[in-house]
Amino acid sequence: MYSALLIGATGLVGDYLLRQLLLDDRFTSLKVFTRRPTGYQNPKLEEHLVDFDQPRGWNHLLTGDVLFSSLGTTLRQAGGQKAQYKVDYTYQFQAAQAAAENGVPTYVLISAANAEPDALVFYSRMKGELERDIKRLPFRRIRILQPGILAGNRAAPRLGERLGLLLATAAGTIPLLHAYRPIHARIVAQAMVKAAVDETPGVRTDTLEDVFRRAGQSA
Repeated sequence: MYSALLIGATGLVGDYLLRQLLLDDRFTSLKVFTRRPTGYQNPKLEEHLVDFDQPRGWNHLLTGDVLFSSLGTTLRQAGGQKAQYKVDYTYQFQAAQAAAENGVPTYVLISAANAEPDALVFYSRMKGELERDIKRLPFRRIRILQPGILAGNRAAPRLGERLGLLLATAAGTIPLLHAYRPIHARIVAQAMVKAAVDETPGVRTDTLEDVFRRAGQSA
């Protein structure tokens, strides 16, 4: 049995993950830390509305068996690289750091394909820096998923994402570009749950093919 923590519950993957955790009997409690209400009610759900710019006010609540991190935004939503970095890197790292200090043993992060701290592309570099620094924290188990382009029902679909999804779907039909095909957010959430209950110690990074396999889905 596990007690879970979740940041990023109102995002595309986070919403699927939240619903799966509430239905999974292996998870007896779920603390969600969010800027706005999720809209869900469940006896095992404990929802905390927090200010991610004031982590000291709530970081002591990050106690349990596993922290799921699916927080993120887009460059357009954030309004610039500095603001996006704050959400995608700073908020997630601060939560992970606090959870590690509080003795949470397992951390599960949704990252991105081609994440590298030395990447020329800002988004890939930002995700790579987060992965690098997360790996330095004293968790017993760290699971990092790099799924690539996400498919799913978004609350507010964006034109750029729709075009990217169409291009990725087309690329996925070409054998040499098969690794760039999209994956549904529900499958990523399934893989995150499976990763959380994997008791193998150490760090494991799942690329797209690994994410499909961990979720028990055909790639």
